[in-house]
Amino acid sequence: MIAYLKGLIDEKRPTDVVLDVQGVGYEVLIPLSSYDRLPRQGEACRLLIFDYVREDTHTRYGFMSDGERRMFKLLMAISGIGPKLALSALSGLSVRELTAAVVDGDIKRLNGISGVGKKMAERMTVELRDKLSAGEAASAGAGDPSVSESDLRMRDAVLALVALGYKDDGARKMVMTAAKKHPDAAGKGVEELIRFALAG
Repeated sequence: MIAYLKGLIDEKRPTDVVLDVQGVGYEVLIPLSSYDRLPRQGEACRLLIFDYVREDTHTRYGFMSDGERRMFKLLMAISGIGPKLALSALSGLSVRELTAAVVDGDIKRLNGISGVGKKMAERMTVELRDKLSAGEAASAGAGDPSVSESDLRMRDAVLALVALGYKDDGARKMVMTAAKKHPDAAGKGVEELIRFALAG
């Protein structure tokens, strides 16, 4: 099993990255949270890997932090959650936000993750709560005052524009310009922010 891959970023998208490791290109699926922290194309990168091997598939999932990979494994251990849904959960919420939602029993927030219904959200809180360490629970409860909901919406808007084909730097400028022209846009939601960004 592969623990990590270290190489140069050949291609990167919000959902996956191609890592050139000594002339061999490895396609690795990633969550949005990891994409946001990737170096620029052509630069060196180290991705922690979860190697998913089944009879008919061999897929590599990559993460920029050990916390993301650990949460991915914990989610995968829940009945009914496969790698696709686990990746969706980490793309919808950060590790800290997921942990906080589980600790607080916030079914509504977990239900907001694409592909997670109410029953699955309830199962996540029950099965994950006992597996989280006291340190993880305390850290999630403390929160991260440096990252606001508005900042997260702006990040998601940038990632959405990149997924539509815009260059990373250009997408960031579009979103920043939209946020300056319409200060309340980020507070209304990602869709509203994207609409203003596209309108110029």
